[in-house]
Amino acid sequence: MTYEEKSEIARRTYDFAVKVIKITARLPKTPANLILIKQVIRSATSIGANIEEALGGYTKNDFTYGMNIAKKEARETRYWLRMIHDTNAIFRQELTVLLQECKELINILTKIVKTSSKK
Repeated sequence: MTYEEKSEIARRTYDFAVKVIKITARLPKTPANLILIKQVIRSATSIGANIEEALGGYTKNDFTYGMNIAKKEARETRYWLRMIHDTNAIFRQELTVLLQECKELINILTKIVKTSSKK
């Protein structure tokens, strides 16, 4: 992975987490939403944190392991976003955009994990 590619995935996941935090701040604070908000913020912020950890790893295995965890967190985030999307009709359009971004991040991370596992 080139420096530019590393910077790009780190930037995109950071920006994604910020968007998730901003939209969840606007959701109605129902008992169900409070649980969903906590879960999605935890998993969305964990994606970028695991990428940063992977980029600072000592070995190729550290890198692959960290990226794989980031991919799993992205998949979990997609689950929580879908749940919020399906239970908060007034935010569907914005959540659809976030779901698409999450799907793209999952695809990128899947490719990174596959490529780094081959070397």
